[in-house]
Amino acid sequence: MDAFTAGLLQRIKTTESDLTRAREVGDDFLADVEQGELDDLRRLAAEHGVEIGATSV
Repeated sequence: MDAFTAGLLQRIKTTESDLTRAREVGDDFLADVEQGELDDLRRLAAEHGVEIGATSV
């Protein structure tokens, strides 16, 4: 796995975790921000053929 793929997958994992925490504490604004970031990362992964597996929030 190259550095780009590893970094992208790590960012997705971190963002999913941050999104879950934001939802758990009821921070709707932060949840919206994290969801937007996650959507962007998933789009980037798709554009570069990076399989992100069954990760979803």
